[in-house]
Amino acid sequence: MSKNEALLDKRKSSHLGGGQARIDKQHQQGKLTARERVTLLLDEGSFNEIGQFVEHRATTFGLDKQHFAGDGVVTGFGTIHGRLVYVFSQDFTVLGGSLSETHAAKICRVMDLAMKNGAPLIGLNDSGGARIQEGVVSLAGYADIFYRNTRASGVIPQISVIMGPCAGGAVYSPALTDFIFMVEETSYMFVTGPNVVKTVTHEEVTSEALGGAKAHAERSGVNHFTAANDVECLKKVRDLVTYFPQNARELPPQPTQFAFTASKLETIKQILPENVNVPYDIRKVVECVIDDESFREVQEDFAKNIVVGFARVEGKTIGIVANQPAALAGVLDIDASRKGARFVRFCDSFNIPLLVFEDVPGFLPGTDQEWRGIITHGAKLLYAFSEATVPRITVITRKAYGGAFDVMNSKNIGADLNYAWPTAEIAVMGAKGAAEIIFKREISEAVDPEAKWKEKEAEYADLFANPYRAAERGIVDDVILPEETRSKVIAAFKMLENKAETLPFKKHGNIPL
Repeated sequence: MSKNEALLDKRKSSHLGGGQARIDKQHQQGKLTARERVTLLLDEGSFNEIGQFVEHRATTFGLDKQHFAGDGVVTGFGTIHGRLVYVFSQDFTVLGGSLSETHAAKICRVMDLAMKNGAPLIGLNDSGGARIQEGVVSLAGYADIFYRNTRASGVIPQISVIMGPCAGGAVYSPALTDFIFMVEETSYMFVTGPNVVKTVTHEEVTSEALGGAKAHAERSGVNHFTAANDVECLKKVRDLVTYFPQNARELPPQPTQFAFTASKLETIKQILPENVNVPYDIRKVVECVIDDESFREVQEDFAKNIVVGFARVEGKTIGIVANQPAALAGVLDIDASRKGARFVRFCDSFNIPLLVFEDVPGFLPGTDQEWRGIITHGAKLLYAFSEATVPRITVITRKAYGGAFDVMNSKNIGADLNYAWPTAEIAVMGAKGAAEIIFKREISEAVDPEAKWKEKEAEYADLFANPYRAAERGIVDDVILPEETRSKVIAAFKMLENKAETLPFKKHGNIPL
């Protein structure tokens, strides 16, 4: 066999991973192999592998007889829609995708390259966890990865795609990245598995119920995007990265083509109900302002009382943050505050302007919220907006009450432009509650307290349940018609294109965690 033939033979062996039998088993479980995933993720023919022939160096517990080229992870670089990305893809067919010292070193290698060259990092996770036979060096390998995840945060976009098991210490790398994708039925994440849970707490729970895609999408908020299978998941990843810049020093890509259906300018006039207490879907308002079919909602199934996601206006990426009156009347609670804050900070990290749609009656009251720390969690959203230096625009569609008005990107926490629709109500609280407090004595002494209460409620509403008091003070820059929103937003973002704002010198702020 010639040397060239020997190389080709080694490549073929490496591409087989743990062997055909294990590849077949992977397929039977509805999962693609590590290499198939990379092929689907990246542009055709663009993948360049690094470390294809790396093998582990362990000799204990029979590992001296088990050697696989690549050591259970495929690493390298390629392009998505012509733009450079770095990728690692764990191979479950090789020792269960377990992380060894050399497996971790391969991942760290592409992470270092991604940082040096300023390009996104995408990790495809499918692993049984630390390689037990290697002991502490495998744990140290995880720590090396965590350290790099933290250093890369806010420097380059990081995406984690969970396509199989991700348990124990392994979950902390995805948790440190910007977005997590999960696949229904075939992926799960948890710190301690069902067997340990049963032993310690006597709870009977399946892997899917404990840490599956649905559980983390709806209950914990750990999962940002859910897909039905591997193919759909990788398509979603390819789509999402088109909204991001390569790194913190660049602006998001600006597609030259976009579409906007003119009839939406008529549709937007009809969305808000005449009765201010009737809910509506804020996403309908968003869709009438942004480019057609450009909205990509993040954490769609978690904290539904706030809507966040990426969109485009005249082809340019923006971040959307919007109260959702159709869920809990759009109040801010712990989960909504956390969800909004993390998204705002991502956008600010990567120069993505923010457009806020506000319809918020306040913070969710109750002992549960107070005892679980709504004060601290609510402050996260306040902190995130206050810290953000990207262009920030707010549109108040209806209610803007109390401290929640301040938190939702108000002028006084640094918003660049604040608009209000004629339907906006900007006040300390709703007219009903305000009248009860301000006119308590008059109401109690009246011959007909109920009638007096309604009279005073109407009086308060006339004075404060409108946007004009705020406009008189300059707290709102302009009162606009709903159908004018898109044109105003376009003009405002163009005006703010060269915005330059820096934070006071600091190592970093102490965000209320």
